[in-house]
Amino acid sequence: MDKYIDEAIDFRVASLRNGADILAKTLVLAEKPSVARDIARVLGCKKNGNGCIIGDKYIVTWALGHLVTLADPEAYDNKYKTWRMEDLPMLPKHMKLVVIGQTSKQFKAVSSLLGSSEVDKVVIATDAGREGELVARWIIQKANCRKPMLRLWISSQTDKAIKEGFASLKPASQYDNLYKSAQCRAEADWLIGLNVSRALTCKHNAQLSAGRVQTPTLAMIVKREDEILKFRPKDYFTVKADFGGFSAIYKDSHSQARFFDAAAAQSVADDVKGKRGVLSEVKKVYRFKAPPAAYDLTELQRDANKKYGYSAKQTLSLMQSLYETHKLLTYPRTDSRYITKDVAATLPERLRAIAVGPYKEAANAVLRTKPLSLKYIVNDAKVTDHHAIIPTEQYVDLNKLSREERHIYDLVVRRFLAVLSAPFEYDEMQVTITVGKHKFYTKGQTVKSAGWKALYDSSLSDDDDDGDDLASQQLPSLVQGATLPVNGVRLCAGKTAPPARYTEATLLSAMENPTGQVDDGSLRDALKTAGGLGTPATRADIIEKLFDSFCVERRGREIFPTSKGRQLIEIVPPDLKSAELTARWEQRLSLIAKGSADSGKFIEEMRSYAGALVNAVKNGDVKYRHDNMTREPCPECGKYLLEVNGKKGKMLVCQDRECGYRKSISVITNARCPECHKKLEMRGEGDKKAFYCVCGYREKLSDFEKRKESAGAGKRDVARYMQQQAKQKTAGNPLADQLAKWMEENK
Repeated sequence: MDKYIDEAIDFRVASLRNGADILAKTLVLAEKPSVARDIARVLGCKKNGNGCIIGDKYIVTWALGHLVTLADPEAYDNKYKTWRMEDLPMLPKHMKLVVIGQTSKQFKAVSSLLGSSEVDKVVIATDAGREGELVARWIIQKANCRKPMLRLWISSQTDKAIKEGFASLKPASQYDNLYKSAQCRAEADWLIGLNVSRALTCKHNAQLSAGRVQTPTLAMIVKREDEILKFRPKDYFTVKADFGGFSAIYKDSHSQARFFDAAAAQSVADDVKGKRGVLSEVKKVYRFKAPPAAYDLTELQRDANKKYGYSAKQTLSLMQSLYETHKLLTYPRTDSRYITKDVAATLPERLRAIAVGPYKEAANAVLRTKPLSLKYIVNDAKVTDHHAIIPTEQYVDLNKLSREERHIYDLVVRRFLAVLSAPFEYDEMQVTITVGKHKFYTKGQTVKSAGWKALYDSSLSDDDDDGDDLASQQLPSLVQGATLPVNGVRLCAGKTAPPARYTEATLLSAMENPTGQVDDGSLRDALKTAGGLGTPATRADIIEKLFDSFCVERRGREIFPTSKGRQLIEIVPPDLKSAELTARWEQRLSLIAKGSADSGKFIEEMRSYAGALVNAVKNGDVKYRHDNMTREPCPECGKYLLEVNGKKGKMLVCQDRECGYRKSISVITNARCPECHKKLEMRGEGDKKAFYCVCGYREKLSDFEKRKESAGAGKRDVARYMQQQAKQKTAGNPLADQLAKWMEENK
């Protein structure tokens, strides 16, 4: 085996072809063009070819993510082109692979290289993980390549990591079980997702879909809404006393500050009014708060949603631009918040690259720290397929970035600087004041060193903030045992609050850690190891899919389930509502990856399970009802249209899944109401277009244009609206489009 690896590293394998000595080359298959370019540079490949980069010893080519996927049902039988309940379940004996149409050109290039007589072996250099293994193996299988395979397994893309990785290539056969695990996950999602979605759609004649990831996510939103609707607020009271320059709050012997009996609260207030209190305890405690870890994709999406209102998908799109186009940030689709030791060696260069504009002073201050503080950013054990999102060594010209790109870049750079900065240090004063038999508590803090917090304003809330408004007050010099008069006392009324509705930020957190849905301890561990529902790369698409299918809608930043979403959760088989299904799968897939479980047995169980789920849908007695039906007939098929709230306004959509007709009837614009300053809604067509506001204000588009011109503001608001409208195209069959992307969305 050692001899085999040595030969692979040497790469000079001479062969006789057409009477001449030919230097055989090794083909390196990367997952993305950017990674391929990094590898090619290290391996000395400089000549551009058709979908590849060529060198003396190597040819480096790339996928574009998945180039090959599982075939749609109609590839197995023409009868599946028509959706009928009697044809379900669909259980192909052998799953077929097909080339994805949009990337077929690159597949042809890769396939040609895999079959080339100039190539004598292949190095799989796709992402070091289950899905990366699947990307490469499916391409190799579809290209019918049987040449010797080696595996490059690295967790970062630095020159050093690439060189060390090629010096320790492993036989690809060592990762066969990992591939089987990935293949099982993909085939199981196909069997369950497509069968249940077709069964639901045929049973209820509505555009319905379900899946292992999207349905538990929807169930969380519906459950939260039910909790809010059932919640009944309770009045409560707290007692606050003024001790001259600062306030303190009463707490009972169980450290509870709230009274649900007004008379009891008033009794305490009356009892201490006009009396003196004794400083029974004055304690100064040194505190420090470590900087937050560097960003992974989910944490970045959360903060971008909290600070700027960006959707998860929008944040990912901006990150892709900063990564691929501007080359300013590292790979975005990561679930790690740390970097490895070899990447740490590049930090000074990265700091020098970002030492411009608003970051110059902070970056230079960190650079002057010798040695750099790596305690909170370097942890090889916590780096998975990719390290945390950090700036690259590329010099940045901030003027070349759009406003939105600047926002995302700013978040990443400030977090990068923060994690390399000193902790936030302060002294916390904790004070207990005894007034008769009652105790009042207060605290305040004195900042010793702002540390990493100097990089931030208050726009991103502190996750550890307990909401105590006494914590930030400045306390005078206090001596234990001294007495102070109670200058005033008041009752503060409040109401208990229901749980907050999900925003995209909090929904991402819930998807990342859905262990509350699972009771079994071992399943919770499996779910935690798997990283929750979906992956950092797919969660944004899952959330968008729920919006696009009108199962949920936005109101401001909050996410509400629609009637369709609620009914879907009622009629879907119970197993699909919980994250427990993902947990059970991950438990089995982990065993398959370790070679401790049979992949064939798993798939057979999934085939039986798919049949059971289809039967559950067939025999279900819950009816689906369109409660948003209008009396306007569809111009294509004549059936009544449904009114739905889309992401950008109201739409009319055909209830018939085969038709798929859509029509926009109103759009939320960026134009503001002159009376209440809320965003205006555009309705009507042609010369009947007009703006409407929730406050009752109305204005014709022509009048709006005249008013804006006379105000000297131009037509930017109208132009922006028109530009948005131009991007909206009449859709074909949205469900078909969703199912075509099924595997990508449910990784």
